[in-house]
Amino acid sequence: MSARIYSPAKTAMQSGKAKTGRWILEFEPEKPRKIDPLMGYTSSADMKSQIKLSFETREEAVAYAKKQGVAFRVEEPKELRRRQITYAENFRYDRKTPWTH
Repeated sequence: MSARIYSPAKTAMQSGKAKTGRWILEFEPEKPRKIDPLMGYTSSADMKSQIKLSFETREEAVAYAKKQGVAFRVEEPKELRRRQITYAENFRYDRKTPWTH
């Protein structure tokens, strides 16, 4: 039984950074998923794959995993690089290629 500790990135539908500072402990699947031949549903007999624990800090998640004796790996969050551009930059006179409709 192993787990993964990570901080989720914001979704594509989010404009702000709400719910991005928390840390999630999620168990790795022990058995592969199976496809039901009749209905085509994907199922799994692994109940731990449904568990997601949320923590305020990384240290709390690591302490919980150590206390419970769960092997874990920590995935550090990637830095968000935002490029600030404005609508007015479409009409700059020094553009490399002219802007057209």
